[in-house]
Amino acid sequence: MASAPLADLTVISGEDKLSLYQWNTRVARHYFCSICGIYTHHRRRKAPNEFGYNVACIEGIDIASLGDIPMTDGIGMSVEPSN
Repeated sequence: MASAPLADLTVISGEDKLSLYQWNTRVARHYFCSICGIYTHHRRRKAPNEFGYNVACIEGIDIASLGDIPMTDGIGMSVEPSN
């Protein structure tokens, strides 16, 4: 997953196939493909000026070529890659 300001992320195809999922406060907006179910992107609750997006959903991106990618534990703490 990567991040981008709201103005910097544009869905250029398949927008009509996206399904929106919201829960609890309904502030965050989570989008999934209605055909295959893959998570594509979301507008964040804690940072509503950003989208989080699934890099694997970008045509032409070879995620295997990106090497080690820093990750978090979901609470905001960095996680070291395991070898």
